[in-house]
Amino acid sequence: MEDSNRKIWTVQCVLLLLIGFCVSQLYASDDVKFYDSFDDAFDGRWVVSKKEDYTGVWKHSKSEGHDDYGLLVSEKAKKHAIVKKLDEPIHLKDETIVLQYEVRLQNGLECGGAYLKYLRPQDAGWTPGGFDSESPYSIMFGPDKCGATNKVHFILKHKNPKSGEYVEHHLKYPPSVPSDKLTHVYTAILKPDNELKILIDGEEKKKANFLSTEDFEPPLIPSKTIPDPDDKKPEDWDEREKIPDPEAKKPDDWDEDAPMEIEDEDAVKPEGWLDDEPEDIDDPEATKPEDWDDEEDGEWEAPKVDNPKCAEAPGCGEWKKPMKRNPAYKGKWHAPLIDNPNYKGIWNPQEIPNPDYFELEKPNFEPVAAIGIEIWTMQDGILFDNILIVSNEKVAETYRATAWKPKFEVEKEKEKAEESTDSEGLKGIQKLVFEYLYKIAELPVLGDHKVKVLELIEKAEKQPNLTIGALVSIIVVIFTLLLKIIFGWKKQPAQTVVETKKPDVPETSNNQDSTEEKEEQNEDAAAPRRRNTRRDN
Repeated sequence: MEDSNRKIWTVQCVLLLLIGFCVSQLYASDDVKFYDSFDDAFDGRWVVSKKEDYTGVWKHSKSEGHDDYGLLVSEKAKKHAIVKKLDEPIHLKDETIVLQYEVRLQNGLECGGAYLKYLRPQDAGWTPGGFDSESPYSIMFGPDKCGATNKVHFILKHKNPKSGEYVEHHLKYPPSVPSDKLTHVYTAILKPDNELKILIDGEEKKKANFLSTEDFEPPLIPSKTIPDPDDKKPEDWDEREKIPDPEAKKPDDWDEDAPMEIEDEDAVKPEGWLDDEPEDIDDPEATKPEDWDDEEDGEWEAPKVDNPKCAEAPGCGEWKKPMKRNPAYKGKWHAPLIDNPNYKGIWNPQEIPNPDYFELEKPNFEPVAAIGIEIWTMQDGILFDNILIVSNEKVAETYRATAWKPKFEVEKEKEKAEESTDSEGLKGIQKLVFEYLYKIAELPVLGDHKVKVLELIEKAEKQPNLTIGALVSIIVVIFTLLLKIIFGWKKQPAQTVVETKKPDVPETSNNQDSTEEKEEQNEDAAAPRRRNTRRDN
């Protein structure tokens, strides 16, 4: 047994050494332009912005559940800004460049960003201590989510070769942000043939071409022609495809004033209708509370109850003929539409050569001289890690396999275990609920409904997909019966004759009401409010 354990231990050591060797080779590779694992504190390497708006505190913190450190956004609802100047500017034009980093939304992300800005050299007009939202960047890349915004940005700030102005070009239809709290790795691959690929967790989510008019908004290359700003639509240009028939006339029998509904003259008052009986009457069993003060509370009025005579008749009160749809109703008359003989189509100004047009073989990428994080977020717990710039896709892939994947797998397994525990806990709760439901089904008040309730409980217990619907049905049945027991049968529609019996009202109810009213009187000195409350009761 000891030999077997020794062999396993030896194999593990060898594997760890191999992994360590591979990682060391990866990070020592000439392909790596920049890398920060945040294993060491960021002080002295990264500079926190001193601008007064950026009060959010950055921390060197472990990722939850790991011994791996990262750069942490530690405060909610604040602006955070921090920047790292590169040893040498990185040029993006002549080789493949991979931008890659990890971010973990440990508390989720309801509203905020977790993107990086790849900054131009400082001679473009910024300083580390003054880093803010206006600091000029070449590329902005990463997740952003707030309200209707849910996307992994890729924005290229490109210099127009004619005007000299820098324009933001946004990637169209970018991928969405993963909604969980796991560590995810975001990768942007810029290739010399103008191709761009966006990967999330190593999986390609978007492919685009920098010079395509379909992939960026606005396109990097402007249109060859533009609408002539001096071209005006002729006054006689008719864009109406259909017009009212000028020869059509309103029919003589068309009555625009006819109402939509009229009284049903054929309707007859139902036999037995009680014209002189009100629908509601004073509760004959209600008594004036002993502590009622007419001067302070006003004249006492008994609460209203349904008139029992109306329940035995087709209806009570003044009978009125019902309304019916007026067969003569036609509404306002409009002439029918016909094809417009003068229709010329939708007018557009003529196209002229675009004076701002230019051609490109490659984007005019600005060098990347620093990496900055400048975000505003409503969540804390955003952890940045393993920021990498490399000129070899395979190196970036190896990094994902060695530095990101093991963490992600651990988090995924933990998530599954928690979901399993939650599921088992739910099953325990379901079992307890069914036990109580079976006890409720034995209550005498259910009467003839007992069989139906038992069938619903058994059905819900055997078919989990029907549990919610069945439980709702059971609750509705029980709740309806309880309401009938407590408050009595509700008034039926006028056309239906139903024999009902008013339930006995406990003699103590009025005294109880009086006690509650007295407490209200002590709490609130406003007499009108008390008066309304008493009458409503």
